[in-house]
Amino acid sequence: MDFVTILSEQFHLKNWQVEKVIELIDEGNTIPFIARYRKEAHGSLDDQTLREIAERLEYLRGLEKRRQEVASLITAAGSMTEEIAAALDGASTLSEIEDIYRPFRPKRKTRASVARQKGLEPLAQEIYKQDPKASYPIDLAEAYVNPELGVETPEDALAGAKDIIAEWISDDAGIRKRLRVVTMAQGELVSKAAKPEEESVYEPYYDFRQPLRQLAGHRVLAADRGEREGFLKVSVALDPARGLNIVYSVAVKEGSPCTDAVREAAEDAYSRLIFPAIEREVRNTLTENADEAAIKVFSVNLRQLLMQPPVKGRVAMGLDPGYRTGCKVAVVDATGRVLDTGVIYPTHSKAKVEQAKKTVSELIRKHGVQVIAIGNGTASKETEIFAAEVIHELGAGVSYMVVSEAGASVYSASKLAAQEFPDFDVTLRSAVSIARRLQDPLAELVKIDPKAIGVGQYQHDMPPKRLNEALSGVVEDCVNTVGVDLNTASPALLEKVSGVSSAVSKNIVKYREENGAFQSRSELKKVPKLGPKAFEQCAGFLRVSESKNVLDNTAVHPESYAVAKALLERCGFTLEDVRAGRLDGLRDKVAQAGEEALAKQLDTGVPTLRDIVTELLRPGRDPRDELPPPLLRTDVLSMEDLKPGMELMGTVRNVIDFGAFIDIGVHQDGLVHISQISDRYIKHPSEVLKVGDIVKVWVLSVDVKKKRISLTMRTSGQDAPTARAT
Repeated sequence: MDFVTILSEQFHLKNWQVEKVIELIDEGNTIPFIARYRKEAHGSLDDQTLREIAERLEYLRGLEKRRQEVASLITAAGSMTEEIAAALDGASTLSEIEDIYRPFRPKRKTRASVARQKGLEPLAQEIYKQDPKASYPIDLAEAYVNPELGVETPEDALAGAKDIIAEWISDDAGIRKRLRVVTMAQGELVSKAAKPEEESVYEPYYDFRQPLRQLAGHRVLAADRGEREGFLKVSVALDPARGLNIVYSVAVKEGSPCTDAVREAAEDAYSRLIFPAIEREVRNTLTENADEAAIKVFSVNLRQLLMQPPVKGRVAMGLDPGYRTGCKVAVVDATGRVLDTGVIYPTHSKAKVEQAKKTVSELIRKHGVQVIAIGNGTASKETEIFAAEVIHELGAGVSYMVVSEAGASVYSASKLAAQEFPDFDVTLRSAVSIARRLQDPLAELVKIDPKAIGVGQYQHDMPPKRLNEALSGVVEDCVNTVGVDLNTASPALLEKVSGVSSAVSKNIVKYREENGAFQSRSELKKVPKLGPKAFEQCAGFLRVSESKNVLDNTAVHPESYAVAKALLERCGFTLEDVRAGRLDGLRDKVAQAGEEALAKQLDTGVPTLRDIVTELLRPGRDPRDELPPPLLRTDVLSMEDLKPGMELMGTVRNVIDFGAFIDIGVHQDGLVHISQISDRYIKHPSEVLKVGDIVKVWVLSVDVKKKRISLTMRTSGQDAPTARAT
């Protein structure tokens, strides 16, 4: 199989790009390293494209391996022909290969195998020829009556022969391939209520029918879940005449006394063997496609969540709300170090509330708290009202934000949290995590299983292995895009760095604890089990702000230090100018010299030259700082305050197939249906919105009883400028 040509055509790339990507992957390089530091080799492909190429390459290699296995099995059975070999070579999917192998696969006991044991295969062959001059099947069957083998009558013999013919027809790879295509193009998904009298969230699917080609992924997943939970009966429907015509066109020859018998066998093959298998395959394909689409949405949302701008340089208070057990409080300094903890009861008696206000106010004044992070779980609304009252009483200087606490309980009960805070109980660890999520979402959320973060749909129904691979890739890409401080990063964050394993991340922290802060990137080479290859892969993504060499605090890879120094010298600057931010005119000088000519003189590529210039101008830069800051609040709204037409600013919390959920400052997120997102037509909400976007919305309707808020971003009919995500 020509992997290069196939991948080049699929991804619309040049052959040399794909060849180099495959070579780099096979050499053991990580995707972040290839994306960032081998741009010249592959033409500056981004990390997402590189991951998709790597995944597709793995599939194609698995396909080729199976092709060779099937070819060997058929050859060993002495059944290989030129036609079969050609069909195998032309198969482009695993299902096509399995269809070709089907006639040769060892079968369990079937009606056809029983008929063969009774010696009826010759009769089946004679009938299936459909010779115009043949005798009628019942007359041919008389010669095969054998009571000792269980063939009592000609009718018994004919029935067995038709079972064998039905299996031959069922095993025809061409028929299955055509039926698969026709079913996907013309079939429908049908669902009925398994328990019509029982109310459930699946009522929209109690009498549902939609063409497969129009079926949205979230509907497939909803029907699948409803079927698993026993509320729905789901099937794929295809006009039987369409399916049978395909079978007839291959198996039935008109004008023979045997034609009707073969037609009956074909009908049996279609209804009993072929279509049930096609239905299973189509259902599996629909689910796989829906899974992939949902995983893609989850991945996009996770990327945006992890890349939300941090609230840097501020002392934060984390509040983990609760009723009976109280609200847990944790104060952390600007670096995330815990300064104080406690428990308050803002939902209890008036005396308890006053005591809680006093405690929180004292902590704010004592530690100079500037921002409060409130978990959005149980009692969040009451805690938010309480915090707003405290802020109002204190005056200016403090604001708050409700943050998702999805996964906080998973983290706080984890082995990692126990190692970080051995003296804290589980609930206090959650409060610390909530505060840190506001300060640096990426550094804190990498400690949590991505599936528990809650920015997808039907994530618990996804194939675990595939979901983990996709989400782990997103986390890895985000961590390496931002970079990691070598002297402050936790083991959980370090192990997401390109080339750093879990064991090596622990060794890095252990080395740091025993020898003090790293003074340079090159010191990494002293860490046990961190060899030359691992250093190559990780060094550019680790920052050492304490280093005497300012390049150690940039994304410039050590392999390019000589290039960076030569560039500075050629343009009349020094490393000290980089540290002091005295590089005015650097871009102009590079432009005057000509990027291509300068890159050639420095023995590097233009993409690398551009990256070096960017890093030199802003050493230690965080790409998240260029995004709009999170929306902090000082007051609070309730659902009762909302009125149709009210204009609000909100934060996008989740983007799904049919819309997006927006935090507008009340306890319940509002839904903007896909039809209300834009004045123009869009296929998916992600075309306009990303998790973390700050958007202007208008209230359409409020149902306090059902806790539903409908919002719109469409400006049609609104006295306001066009709303767009920022």
